Amino acid sequence: MEYTTLGETGLEVSRIGLGCMSFSTGGWREWVLDEPESREIIERAIDLGVTFFDTANMYAAGDSERVLGRALEGYDRDSMVVATKVHPSMSPEPYPHGDEGGLSRKAVEQSLGNSLERLGVDTVDLYQIHRWDYRTPIDETLRALDDAVRRGQARYLGASSMWAHQFASALHASDRLGLERFVSMQNHYNLAYREEEREMLPLCSNAGIGVIPWSPIARGYLARPHGAYGTTTRGETDSYAESLDYTRGGGRVINERVQKLADEKGVTMAQIALAWVLHQDAVDAPIVGTTSVEHLEEAVEAVALDLTTSEQAYLEEPYEPIEVVGHE
Repeated sequence: MEYTTLGETGLEVSRIGLGCMSFSTGGWREWVLDEPESREIIERAIDLGVTFFDTANMYAAGDSERVLGRALEGYDRDSMVVATKVHPSMSPEPYPHGDEGGLSRKAVEQSLGNSLERLGVDTVDLYQIHRWDYRTPIDETLRALDDAVRRGQARYLGASSMWAHQFASALHASDRLGLERFVSMQNHYNLAYREEEREMLPLCSNAGIGVIPWSPIARGYLARPHGAYGTTTRGETDSYAESLDYTRGGGRVINERVQKLADEKGVTMAQIALAWVLHQDAVDAPIVGTTSVEHLEEAVEAVALDLTTSEQAYLEEPYEPIEVVGHE
């Protein structure tokens, strides 16, 4: 494993973060794991040197946080970086309703308190807003987040997908008000979706913001040949992946080139797709979700996989611009 600092902070994270959306006690979505299966992946990740774990209050309606918290109990928590998120309301079924949703002061404070309890900690390392809240003034959200840092409930603040102009406004507001600043952006970015290169990635680079992309393997689309993706449980049941439609913008040809290069190098398609993201200068640590130990091990191996400049250009060449998605 390799390590880097997040943006311009001194916070050290592993080059890949383990995404915990698929961890639960079972029953949330068709493709999620139960707790014993989840713990096996978390423990293997630690063995492999992963120190960065990303979850959210909405994942399995809080169960992801509970499973992660219990799995980390036997380890040195001070060596781990745990990130969670706030904003979407949590489904009342089949789990108890935990948070009201949104980014009002009330929502932020209640959600953070609930997340800390579920994780079994007093402080979360990185607390992220999960999207933009159109109902709440950003100044109110920033003040609530700043108070959380001052209370010692959060160490750093981050944000996830939104329009670049919104993120720029938030950064400006925190500077104007003298409040804690967002230090990271968890955005939608992969070989089949590169619209973040227009504005968001340059903004993050110029502002010293760490980039920790979600879906670096395009929700599994770049992990197997195009025709095989729809036959997987995720491909058959993930309505959000269907709405993103990674076949657009040259996606089919990109998928084929990922497969061809993987065959030439004797590695998996997922490793090629992840290695490409890791080669991007703006990216610190992509968030990798997995439902198997084997795929986790492959993701860690991808950290050391070298792609030449010509190989990167070969993968990138078929891409065609599409509308910006993944910010709502």
